[in-house]
Amino acid sequence: MTNETNETNETNELKILLVSPDLMSTSRIAALARPVPASVETLRSLDDEPRGGPFDLILLDLQALAGDPAVLVSRVAAINEKQRAQTDKSAKLIAFGPHVAKERLAESVAAGADAAVSRGELLGGFQGLVKRWLT
Repeated sequence: MTNETNETNETNELKILLVSPDLMSTSRIAALARPVPASVETLRSLDDEPRGGPFDLILLDLQALAGDPAVLVSRVAAINEKQRAQTDKSAKLIAFGPHVAKERLAESVAAGADAAVSRGELLGGFQGLVKRWLT
């Protein structure tokens, strides 16, 4: 699978990398990011490399990606480390998933994610959460 850019407005202030193969999530988050304003690049597989950047925020979809949250967070953190080495800029890493997956969300924070929220929380309060994470 390849990555694709959902929003490519060069005047946007923030850049978000969404790690998710789920088309519903990617389109909803891209729409929610417009008023922030932010551009969203989607990485559909952790085997791919992002094309854009540097990113301010990385969103990791724990529901759409199979596997141990610690491994997923580690692989995304490697993307962030590569960005930091190239640009001296680090992105906040936020994991999200279903509210009933509390253990997976907690495991992602224990593995190094900056925060973890439910999908409903992310989609329902997107603008406020982005401002909080990046302040």
